[in-house]
Amino acid sequence: MDETWVNAVHTVGKVWEDTTVQSRKQAFLEGLSTGAKNPTFKGNRLIILHIGGEQGFVPESELVFECKGTGDYHESMNAAKFEHWFQAMLPRLEPNAVVVMDNASYHSRRQEKIPVTSWKKIDIQEWLSSKQISFEAKETKVQLLKKVKDVKIQYQSYVVDELAKAVGVEVLRLPPYHCELNPIELVWADVKGYVARKNTTFKMADVKKLLQQALGNISAEKWQNCISHVKKEESKLARLDDNVDKTVDSFVINVTGETSSESSYSDTEESDSDF
Repeated sequence: MDETWVNAVHTVGKVWEDTTVQSRKQAFLEGLSTGAKNPTFKGNRLIILHIGGEQGFVPESELVFECKGTGDYHESMNAAKFEHWFQAMLPRLEPNAVVVMDNASYHSRRQEKIPVTSWKKIDIQEWLSSKQISFEAKETKVQLLKKVKDVKIQYQSYVVDELAKAVGVEVLRLPPYHCELNPIELVWADVKGYVARKNTTFKMADVKKLLQQALGNISAEKWQNCISHVKKEESKLARLDDNVDKTVDSFVINVTGETSSESSYSDTEESDSDF
């Protein structure tokens, strides 16, 4: 599950070159172009939110909407919009499904706010009282926050995680900066590539049609190949992690210059010398 975007001028960055054309005049006389006629203004964009798995995209689960602006497309999505889509999509998933997503802020709204140092003392007290956690009126703000720290893990759930849990679905969040572990990233590359190759009018209405065509072209087999690729990447990272652990352990042993048996013998000698 993930989001991506395309704008009205989404197109390939390279064009075929006719090496027989020697000058602009020749190109003009032959009705040819001397460069890509892409509009430089990016304009509005389409935000696409979808979900899929080994059987392909989940039917009737895409969310496509147009937004203005050229900033980060993540700014066009918010928690309320995402959660509304997510809740409506959940019944279409298979039982015991696992939804892979990143930690975008709108994926990660907490069920409730947890007190932090910027909170007023009275607000922290009210929060503790709501959890039936006792405290004394004379306790300082630091002492109250210590009580919060001791229990906050119980109250740090995400809204979407709880929505999923209610229908027997699990949310699996990717580690930061590892979007390559989400199969849909590979799917998006195909979808956006199709739109880029076919986009010749640079009109939003036509881009919308191309987008729907591109989504329809993605087969279950394509999804399965993408998932298989990600599993291989996961295995590589697991092996790398294991090698790092072994290297660190080896480094620690070499730096200390002693094995566990030597250390044990040394400890025994020191113990005997005490008598």
